[in-house]
Amino acid sequence: MNHERMTELREQLDEINIEILELLSRRAELVHEIGELKKLKGTDRFDPIREKEMLDKLVAANPGPFDDNTIRHLFKQIFQASLGLMEEEKKELLVSRKKKQENTIVEVKGIRIGGDKPVMIAGPCSVETPEQMDTAASGLLKEGIVLLRGGAYKPRTSPYDFQGLGEKGLQLIRKTADKYGMAVVSEIVSPSDIEMSLKYVDVIQIGARNMQNFELLKEAGNVRKPVLLKRGLSATIEELLFAAEYIVSRGNGQVILCERGIRTYEKATRNTLDISAVPILKQESHLPVMVDVSHSTGRKDIMLPVAKAALAVGADGLIVEVHPDPSVALSDAKQQLDLGQFAKLMDGLRSGGYELQMKPVTVK
Repeated sequence: MNHERMTELREQLDEINIEILELLSRRAELVHEIGELKKLKGTDRFDPIREKEMLDKLVAANPGPFDDNTIRHLFKQIFQASLGLMEEEKKELLVSRKKKQENTIVEVKGIRIGGDKPVMIAGPCSVETPEQMDTAASGLLKEGIVLLRGGAYKPRTSPYDFQGLGEKGLQLIRKTADKYGMAVVSEIVSPSDIEMSLKYVDVIQIGARNMQNFELLKEAGNVRKPVLLKRGLSATIEELLFAAEYIVSRGNGQVILCERGIRTYEKATRNTLDISAVPILKQESHLPVMVDVSHSTGRKDIMLPVAKAALAVGADGLIVEVHPDPSVALSDAKQQLDLGQFAKLMDGLRSGGYELQMKPVTVK
């Protein structure tokens, strides 16, 4: 008889557990709807006054056998779990894999960044002269490079270093790119220059020092032009993704992330390449991820193995600084490859089994 009664009571408990679960699920649906309404109004999701009111009502209606403190504790746990659900929803950024499973493809001049094959962006650190840009572009095109980089605005650590040619530099790199059928990748540092830059650039670069220039990010989000966003010198992966979210949330989904090395105590390289950031970003975000092997290492002698490593962990492309004569370069002379060294880098990648997207062109 006792065994039968025990079985009966346990069955009743199981039924009540299911009922509680169903009620908790229903409560979660209501909390979600309230959270959406609060989001539209721009109010905080956590309301301590409302929580106190609910707890006071529950305590007043408490029939026992649990004491009032136990009731408060149990329901505070339920409230916290509900708030946690809202916070999880809040963390699902537009740049997240949770929002979009398929990879974002950014297409520039027929080159698909984030596609099946990795890409190469190459060119001088700074736009200096017509002759320099013409020699660089023609040499790069022989290697099939379509995406031409070159800085017209150069935010430098020292105010006495070369700061770039500004709009004149953008005009120069645009003219060079048009001559050889290439696309322009160049950095913009001021929000007020974004609109002007649309005449000249195919990809707006936002450099490491401006990764958290939020007004610049917003302006880049307001236009419909691809944006190459570099990770800040000491920025976390989360901060890089939030910076990208500023752009995407404004309607511009054509964002390319770039790992360019972070600042650590190590001095053997210019920066420390966080190679693990590539697969993490690829896993957490649907945006394409590139690696700047010039700024991350600052060294020509290890550029090939580092480039191979970046591609091996899933990078969608590489950025390499190439100058016709690095010895006379106005910025970052030590890390820039000359055209011969760049050709060897490309040969090394090919012989290593890495096939990059190229434009087969015969330069006359």
